[in-house]
Amino acid sequence: MSCTVQYPRVFNANDRPLVAPDYQVAMTLEDFVGTDVCTGQKLAGQALEELLLEAQKQGAVTVGVYEAAKLLNVDPDSVLLCVLAADEDDEADLALQIHFTLIQAFCCENDIAVLRLGGVQRLAELVGGTNAADEPRDLHCVLLSGGRGATHLLQPPLHRLTAFCAESRGRDQWVPFISLPQR
Repeated sequence: MSCTVQYPRVFNANDRPLVAPDYQVAMTLEDFVGTDVCTGQKLAGQALEELLLEAQKQGAVTVGVYEAAKLLNVDPDSVLLCVLAADEDDEADLALQIHFTLIQAFCCENDIAVLRLGGVQRLAELVGGTNAADEPRDLHCVLLSGGRGATHLLQPPLHRLTAFCAESRGRDQWVPFISLPQR
């Protein structure tokens, strides 16, 4: 069994990719004894979908880079998970990449699990793509928090995601990249 893992593009100070844009690594089950990376990514995507739906019901979702930065500044201990979402079109957005870098650094410093997510449109289906004024929402950063007893309800999928993040760090992938299941 094999799958292809695609890493997000990383740029140097001169806006040149440090890794070729089409950089892909073909992995097989034998590369990671006892670990099937594709299955792990699929399970993590399913767990994230379950977690987003439950957190949305509990009012434990913060959407938007600005709103996320405010919550991280005020109450970082309440944040359980940070999801940074981008499509291929967003990879060239330097300001967004700077925001992502700063948020990732803050989350790492505060022991908050971070995931990169491909597919902003699928995320919009889960958390809502527009606000109350029917304007498009900034879905590039989504924080899941554990306020008002939500932590207990979110435990099973949250545990699966944090275990996936820890396993990914063990493979030197500090911010794992996953996709939500398509419907």
